[in-house]
Amino acid sequence: MSPTNMIDSEQSLLHESYLHLHRNPELSMQEHRTAEFIEGKLEELGIEHLRCGGTGVVGVLRNGDGPVVAFRADTDGLPIREDTGVDYASVATGTLADGTEVPVMHGCGHDTHVAAALTATAVMVRERDSWRGTIVWVFQPGEETAAGAAAMVADGLWDRAPKPELVLGQHVVPQVPSGAVGLASGSAMAMADSLRVTVFGTQSHGSQPQNAIDPVVLGAHMVVRLQTIVARELSPQEPAVVTCGTFHAGLKENIIPDRAEFTINVRTLTEDVRSRVLEAITRILNAEAAASRAPQPQIEEIYRFPLLHNDPQRTEQVAAALRAELGAEQVVALAPSMGSEDFGWLAESIGVPNVYWVFGGFPADRADPPVNHSPFFLPDMEPTLSTGVRAAVGALRAALG
Repeated sequence: MSPTNMIDSEQSLLHESYLHLHRNPELSMQEHRTAEFIEGKLEELGIEHLRCGGTGVVGVLRNGDGPVVAFRADTDGLPIREDTGVDYASVATGTLADGTEVPVMHGCGHDTHVAAALTATAVMVRERDSWRGTIVWVFQPGEETAAGAAAMVADGLWDRAPKPELVLGQHVVPQVPSGAVGLASGSAMAMADSLRVTVFGTQSHGSQPQNAIDPVVLGAHMVVRLQTIVARELSPQEPAVVTCGTFHAGLKENIIPDRAEFTINVRTLTEDVRSRVLEAITRILNAEAAASRAPQPQIEEIYRFPLLHNDPQRTEQVAAALRAELGAEQVVALAPSMGSEDFGWLAESIGVPNVYWVFGGFPADRADPPVNHSPFFLPDMEPTLSTGVRAAVGALRAALG
């Protein structure tokens, strides 16, 4: 099949949707205006749709008997102040769960994902004489907090929409050049576990440490000791990451507080390594507390991301389709990433395979392109957006026959 060529109306849909979404990001699970925008575009294309998982939108494009394939695009922004300097930069704000007002931007490229998916929808509608089956377009909220895919599944996604035999998805990144795509077969993205740890001590005046159990010192020992799990308890052939990303304690420099709180993020590629790392975290935290004569700490799960496993057979089929669409030199094989995605819940919940790939956002000759979640993250509009559309259409064509 010949490569995808978008007509003028599709190019307009692509660029106008991207600019609108970039200017109007919303926080995870608060994507109300974004959902309304997506619904409006689906209606213009004559696509039946439904709400699912709060701010999730599902579009169903039926085209006779044939395979059922789902395609997912995530919709949420991040609490980051955009610093790109473009005239369409976001100045939006949002409110976190604790009531804090924060700036919001599409610092992970989800605006490109939605714009590409909407335009791919238009292409598949125009080309419906060349394929048969059903496409389920999953516009998923809350990827950044691992809440969205689970919320859609819990809200009966696969009871309310046709159940697919394959789930596809993609993400823009700086790691491959614009115009190119990359994908990994098998374990593609890591599991992630985020934990909140509350360390308990005994408050005292800063001049009387003998009357205190200092949770700041105790917590500091915990944070340092946790770094020995990967360095000294795992084989170098067993990838894992243990990060302590926040630490909060006290209100004044001369008061030893009664508690401290820090957060941990764990990335692993196998269930065995995951269970050993989590066991080691609990063991170390409890042992350090005992060493300081402190109560056992409180350990709470914040959220969890699943392993993203690309079915090898389906991955090769998609890779072949992407090579045909973009050119063999524009499709690269990737090693597993320690980044995480909740995309895997969609297929795992019904026991079907998935394939997930990345597409580039910056030219190969650009030195040090900004990474996802940076205030400077701004993929070049082209060929990034068109590559996202072409990759989606190419993979869908191959899956639908």
